[in-house]
Amino acid sequence: MKRVRVNDIDIAYQIDGDRKPSRPWLVLSHSLACDHTMWEPQVAEFARACNVLRFDTRGHGASSAPAGEYTLEQLADDLKGLLDALQIQRCHFVGLSMGGMIGQIAALRFPLRFASLTLADTTSRYPAEMRGVWDERIAAVKTAQGMSAIVPATLERWFTAPFRQRRPEVVARIAERIRATPVNGYIGCAHAISRINLTARLPTIACPVLVIVGEEDRGTPPSMAEEIVQAIPGARLERIAHAAHLSNLEQPEAFNAALRGFLARSA
Repeated sequence: MKRVRVNDIDIAYQIDGDRKPSRPWLVLSHSLACDHTMWEPQVAEFARACNVLRFDTRGHGASSAPAGEYTLEQLADDLKGLLDALQIQRCHFVGLSMGGMIGQIAALRFPLRFASLTLADTTSRYPAEMRGVWDERIAAVKTAQGMSAIVPATLERWFTAPFRQRRPEVVARIAERIRATPVNGYIGCAHAISRINLTARLPTIACPVLVIVGEEDRGTPPSMAEEIVQAIPGARLERIAHAAHLSNLEQPEAFNAALRGFLARSA
């Protein structure tokens, strides 16, 4: 991976594809407690026709993990800074969970940079009672167990039981990504996403938008996806059967087919 200095931190990134100017850019933004590697099934397909940029969000992977509370605006500024540094003027953006939240705020703040927006297994707001849940998760990783404290419950939310039984090697890789996430980064990003409240602003997003959700996603359920679709004029909804939160990994063929068709219509 390469690194670039953005907003006084180092952002790690990887580019797949031949970087020809004639190719569109596809930017992939990962979930909380993962990193750029969660997008392998998508890179394998889309790097054939696109320049694919993956990056580790502030506090994750090989990027810097400063202490303190982060904000979604800060994470969106990191994205813009990375695009600026790489001279990417316009891109198709795909974000899952936290990545989808970053995509929403970035599209609201920097609309000319986005040719399209795909928001997967994410939300535009959390109900007030969810703040207590996030506080509990933050408290859990502050214990001696660190990130290991949240691994079992997180995996149960992120994958359906049949998938956990059928593909233990995939689940094990994600478990390792969770454990490897810096505690500072998890806490900083948890503060940012727990405060998301963007629904009322979404009608101003003008680029084509695809919303994807696993039908068995308990963390950001289909009702949250439907709320985003209702708020953004012309947004499309794709529900993926037999998938929970990490729908791009649990049902990569269905996820890729939905994204492929959307990008073809948005070209």
